[in-house]
Amino acid sequence: MTPLISRPDTAEPGHAPALPGDAGPGTETPLLLAAGTVVLPDREYSPGWVEVRGGLIVDCGAGEPPRPADVSLPAGVLAPGFIDAHNHGGGGVSFNDADTHAVARRITRTHLDHGTTTMMASLVTAPIDEMERLVRALAELVRDGLLAGIHLEGPWLSPAHRGAHAEQLLLLPDPAGVERLMGAGGGAVRMVTIAPELEGGLAAVASIVQHGAVAAIGHTDADYDLAQAAIAAGATAGTHVFNAMRPLHHRQPGAALALLEDPTVFAELVADGVHLHPAVLRLITESPARTVFVSDAMAAAGAADGDYKLGALDVRVVNGEARLVDGTIAGSVLTISHAVRYAVLTAGVPLPVAIRAATQNPADLLALTDRGRIVPGLRADLVLLDVDLHVHATLLEGSWVSRTVS
Repeated sequence: MTPLISRPDTAEPGHAPALPGDAGPGTETPLLLAAGTVVLPDREYSPGWVEVRGGLIVDCGAGEPPRPADVSLPAGVLAPGFIDAHNHGGGGVSFNDADTHAVARRITRTHLDHGTTTMMASLVTAPIDEMERLVRALAELVRDGLLAGIHLEGPWLSPAHRGAHAEQLLLLPDPAGVERLMGAGGGAVRMVTIAPELEGGLAAVASIVQHGAVAAIGHTDADYDLAQAAIAAGATAGTHVFNAMRPLHHRQPGAALALLEDPTVFAELVADGVHLHPAVLRLITESPARTVFVSDAMAAAGAADGDYKLGALDVRVVNGEARLVDGTIAGSVLTISHAVRYAVLTAGVPLPVAIRAATQNPADLLALTDRGRIVPGLRADLVLLDVDLHVHATLLEGSWVSRTVS
């Protein structure tokens, strides 16, 4: 699958700061950035610098830059732009909403202001006719480069661990239904969450992978052995591990342990202080699995508390917590920048580990080979963080697109 560009079509007023080197993507004008810490794939430069030209990273190094930097943040961090593989919405709207193109642009703009330069569009369970329509509409935006792909979180989920998915809309993963939704995307469906214990579940895992998408184990009552069987069938990810799956037990460890002990698996986690205890968050990041920070954001991310919809269900957001009326967690109001900050400053995750969970690991999960790392030749999607790990400025393909506190 060809790597795709995540670029909002328009910038809202106040979101295009005049900074050095702001000549637009593809410019040949070089831009030299310096920071107290530059996070590379396998090491950190403290201090370090990165040079950008033509929308690409052309060089990087340790110590002082070879000439005066255009932008310098001596106490800050320079990292790849954040990649969100699991996102339902933001800015007051959701990818399940009817006006697909307008809401997608609003959502991507909202998260771009917080350093997310690449985003997947995640759909919650809806009637299959509606899901097919949404997949077709979102696939146009994948082809246009606004989105990196589509993530189906439903309808093939366990009723016992449905979370914020309408039980009456859940389906068994019959071959015709899987082919219908995967085919509707024309290759744009890049990830599918599935409960492998459902009738036809393991065959569906194999079919999803054959379509070139990631099969993610989630919203599942699978036990340890069945989760291992799903991994053997081709599953390579766990959707928000520990949430919406059988809990860990010393005699019946469930899917979570099977996912976390396998170094070929990418383990999603929602680092918002609601979904996971900080100690569990650390446990996941220290496991053999490859950690991926996701927002699992719903419409209230970047918006006010209040009443919202998540698919067919009513959600109330109070003090930054999104829940159904029965108290079930219903996504989050998280941004990836906040996830990094929470993981480092509250849960005690080392900064390089947190940055990689927000950048190169999701890039690898989604097979995006042109981004997610500070390496010469890759896209200059970069984020500057201040000393408190708030977003100071963001570059998308070498062009300044945001300067904000997130």
